[in-house]
Amino acid sequence: MKQLTGPICLFLAFTLAGTGVLSARYLSGKLGIFTITTVSLFFALLFLLPFCLKALPGSLSGLSKREKVQLFAQSFFGMFLFRLFLLLGLLHTSAGEAGLLTGATPAITAILAAVFLKERINRQKATGILSTVAGILLIQGLTAGADFNKAHFLGNILVLCAACCESIFNILSRSFVKKTVTADGTRLTPLVQTAVVSTITMALCLIPSALENPVARLSILTHSDWFALMWYGVFVTVLAFICWYAGIRRCSAITAAAFSGMMPFTSLLLSVLLLGEQAGFRQWSGGFLVIIGIVIIALKERL
Repeated sequence: MKQLTGPICLFLAFTLAGTGVLSARYLSGKLGIFTITTVSLFFALLFLLPFCLKALPGSLSGLSKREKVQLFAQSFFGMFLFRLFLLLGLLHTSAGEAGLLTGATPAITAILAAVFLKERINRQKATGILSTVAGILLIQGLTAGADFNKAHFLGNILVLCAACCESIFNILSRSFVKKTVTADGTRLTPLVQTAVVSTITMALCLIPSALENPVARLSILTHSDWFALMWYGVFVTVLAFICWYAGIRRCSAITAAAFSGMMPFTSLLLSVLLLGEQAGFRQWSGGFLVIIGIVIIALKERL
């Protein structure tokens, strides 16, 4: 069971992250991009800090300047730029399409892991990754002569930029947790790491959000809007990142690449169930391939 802890954490992390596309789509146009991030992270920290506030000083004191820079880089790519590109992209494309385009993450992460972390891609992992990527291509309609949605070209490019940022974050996280220790000799806990990354990102967004007329916009939000903000903060940020950091400690970046296929699949599923978007046999077949790829990787982690 211990061998499955990492894969289970990664599965939960990317499933929760997939719900973030819908939350972001729901809030898109109602609030400024930086306001959405700032307020959602406020809810995240409000939930998170009571559990890790005492551990923060001791944990951070054991970090070198280089490791603190690495934490900043995780914040910049994994939250700030990822959410910036995603929210901008959602102004021009649908939630389902945006979620599916994040499916570029597995392939990008696998390539970066092989190049920068020197991780080996054995036959079973390669099969799992190929199954995941093939499923995502099938979902997106890039196979069988299906037409790509050119009307949303700008939004699609922005979402692909978000996928690249997510992949860079994956590599930075894996590199960081392999080396980082705190003052008492233990690794930085997922709770503390999530709190630090969230705080840095919120600080980056404060000034830009002040220029988006946040008070007036926030004053007219409905209860559903506030729920979406809280969900984006507590579930998509806190719980997803805690699961992510717990999983990446136990699994390689290439393994994480396969599990990141759950993000577009979850987005597709919820877009159909909650937003009324349509999906045909090709999309569900692609989703099945994504799940198969993840199962292959999970079995490899267990063996």
